[in-house]
Amino acid sequence: QVHLVESGGGLVQAGGSLRLSCADSGRTFSKYVMGWFRQAPGKERGFVAFITWSGTTTIYADSVKGRFTISRDNAKNTVYLQMNSLKPEDTAVYNCAASLRGGSDAYSYSFWGQGTQVTVSS
Repeated sequence: QVHLVESGGGLVQAGGSLRLSCADSGRTFSKYVMGWFRQAPGKERGFVAFITWSGTTTIYADSVKGRFTISRDNAKNTVYLQMNSLKPEDTAVYNCAASLRGGSDAYSYSFWGQGTQVTVSS
């Protein structure tokens, strides 16, 4: 089974950085494409990034490309989201998720973490 737990969220000023982590307690982590999604207040959940099982392919939403970096360490059963040059519009609850094939559609992901709050002040 896949059980995902996010950490690393918090409050940061615009222009600052945060690194989110998502740890899996299961034993099949490396078989999954891992994605990050976010949901701001009053908004639909949106795609942020995903990374393939090998870590060789990464895809980003246009809104975060060049600022965020997704990575994974299969030996540690952990996926990361390094967020630099944060903007107030990045404020949201961030969730990691696991999928057999990945993609930008949240409905393609079978397992979800509980979420971690990221707040970027002006």
